[in-house]
Amino acid sequence: MKIAVIILNWNGRELLEKFLPSVTSYSPEASIYVADNASSDTSIQFVQKNYPEVTIIKNKINGGYAKGYNDALVSVNADIYCLLNSDVEVTPGWLEPIITVFKDYPDAAIVQPKILDYNKRSHFEYAGAAGGYIDSLGYPLCRGRIFQSLEKDHGQYNDIKEIFWASGACMFVKSSVFEELGGFDEDYFAHQEEIDFCWRARNRGYKSYYTGFSAIYHVGGATLSNMNPKKTFLNFRNSLFSITKNLPKRKVFPILLIRLLLDGLAGLRFVFQLKWRHFAAILKAHISFYMHFKRTFSNRSPIEKPNKYYVTTSIVWSYFVRNMRNFNNLVKD
Repeated sequence: MKIAVIILNWNGRELLEKFLPSVTSYSPEASIYVADNASSDTSIQFVQKNYPEVTIIKNKINGGYAKGYNDALVSVNADIYCLLNSDVEVTPGWLEPIITVFKDYPDAAIVQPKILDYNKRSHFEYAGAAGGYIDSLGYPLCRGRIFQSLEKDHGQYNDIKEIFWASGACMFVKSSVFEELGGFDEDYFAHQEEIDFCWRARNRGYKSYYTGFSAIYHVGGATLSNMNPKKTFLNFRNSLFSITKNLPKRKVFPILLIRLLLDGLAGLRFVFQLKWRHFAAILKAHISFYMHFKRTFSNRSPIEKPNKYYVTTSIVWSYFVRNMRNFNNLVKD
């Protein structure tokens, strides 16, 4: 099983200085690549000088996460791609449990390790935690993380579990599946393209898994922080993209109507918090969604394996009304 670890970089020399040593030290089973998204700093020179064993792929433009990986992976020959953020510290033996899942679960197309917070190492990290799910309205959540509430890791998710989506911070995917699905949807640019990818894979009958026996530490927000309105824009718009593309056709418009109304309430919440730029970001997200709707709808994923896609009916209701902060306490339905 040939594994390639591909780190997407854009002006991230400081991150490479800090985190590349753990990747090169603890990944003897893999070939290491840095895919550079047309950086203007000295990232490439740093890697060339200090890590000659690392292969550099130079993308012509900064196409974000989606296009960046689509362009780079054309140059990578491997059975398994590991798409790894540049702000991740890996741990000794982190690849062995991943390899075990692929070997023991033949239907596994995508695998994610446990993702812990680099700055608060006893807790799960926002981007993926112990595996991703969605509710019936398409809102994402994780085992170990619901909205901004992060659980402490005390071994409650030390298991191997089928999940709905794997985090783009550290996603292992069979190269054959990545190619079959045409890679990431480049309309997303960044954020939630991994949810769309995993959903499309699921619609084709492939499965995503989490293993709690492999752990990494993720800084999170190194490229775009949670406080950045651009991230608000991308998250709101791209979630609507995923619903349009991947739900059964009869459910698309009813769910979209509910989501648009709830997005309006989220916008009002930003107004009351005096976060005007985030409110504007939601408006821009809806306008962009409407402008892209025809193309997005025409790119709908073929649903070859109909299945129940959600873990709970409404995470908004569970979290904000019923005050549920822990994944294991959620009403699964």
